[in-house]
Amino acid sequence: MRTFIGAFLSLLAASMLLGQRRGLTIDLQTPEGQAIQRIGEEPDEAKKVAQLEEFVAKYPKYEGLVLVYGMMVTSYGKLSQFDKVMESGEKLLALDPLDARTAHLCLKAAEAKKDPDLVIKWSTKASEVARKVAATAKPAEEDAVEQWEQDVNFAKQLDLYTEYSLYATALQTNDPAKKILLVESLEQRNPQSQYLPQIASQYFLALRQTGKTEKAVAVAEKALEKDQSNEDMLLVVADYYMQKKEQPEKVLDYSAKLVSLMSSKPAPEGVSATDWQKKKDLTLGLGYWMTGVTYANQNKFGPADKALRQALPFIKGNEQLLASALFYLGLANYKLENILDAIKFNEQCIAIKSPYQARAAQNLKVIRSQYRLVRK
Repeated sequence: MRTFIGAFLSLLAASMLLGQRRGLTIDLQTPEGQAIQRIGEEPDEAKKVAQLEEFVAKYPKYEGLVLVYGMMVTSYGKLSQFDKVMESGEKLLALDPLDARTAHLCLKAAEAKKDPDLVIKWSTKASEVARKVAATAKPAEEDAVEQWEQDVNFAKQLDLYTEYSLYATALQTNDPAKKILLVESLEQRNPQSQYLPQIASQYFLALRQTGKTEKAVAVAEKALEKDQSNEDMLLVVADYYMQKKEQPEKVLDYSAKLVSLMSSKPAPEGVSATDWQKKKDLTLGLGYWMTGVTYANQNKFGPADKALRQALPFIKGNEQLLASALFYLGLANYKLENILDAIKFNEQCIAIKSPYQARAAQNLKVIRSQYRLVRK
């Protein structure tokens, strides 16, 4: 990342050395030309912008306003007057729609304000300008080719930078709704952007925070096609398909990948061993539990019994999950004719207040009646 930005800034510096607007001649014999010369020699930026504003008010029809606005953009930037940078930049781009350098400076001003909406606006505008410049035809005049090549190269780098700008702003934005807008702007700009995989987990989280579950699942599944190291994505997707009760094979697939991942994944940097162990245990428990319940609903009682027994030590602190696991263990063992275990699991389920309590009691009654067992 540093290499890319460093190269881009070097390119920007080279572009700025041009210092003049091509095709524009300032006549120093006119009052306007003399005023511009004096303004250019003013060392105090605050005084300079005041003089530039006065010049625009006095000579609103001056044919060289593009140069004046360019000076304003630069001076406002030095004074950190970012709204003024963008205001002047818009006026300049209206006169010179191919001024990629000014579009870039306006984007940097939007970034400096840390305003996601402005970043979206100016990254879009800068990309549009950059692509127009990159598409310009090679000049026939040999002495103009070198400058054209520099302009095209700069424009291509700028277009790439607009993607980075959206990505970097999304990383820094805490508002999930704004984060979503930034990432979706990036995706619209370039569906193959190198930055989309890097922001996928935050995009996924933002979608979940704003209740956009189906879109979050779609994002997660796309990300998991290439990288299956995100346990949160695996868990949410597995749970989503379990709740839908339509594609049990996906529940089993994602649950198996979740268990495999969490069985060996070390604690991420910055997460304490204690906190990680808690998350690891709960996630493993959920993975085994989803597998077991799914198998039970498919009447595959052998695999269900195995998975749910594996889940028990990890979910013992969660009574609702535990009650569900015990209920299905009671059912599976009854079907497998492990009657003593079926009774044990049903009794343990009955001891927990849950939606499964009455059903477990009824099942236990049936077992005792069928096998003529008298409770001691």
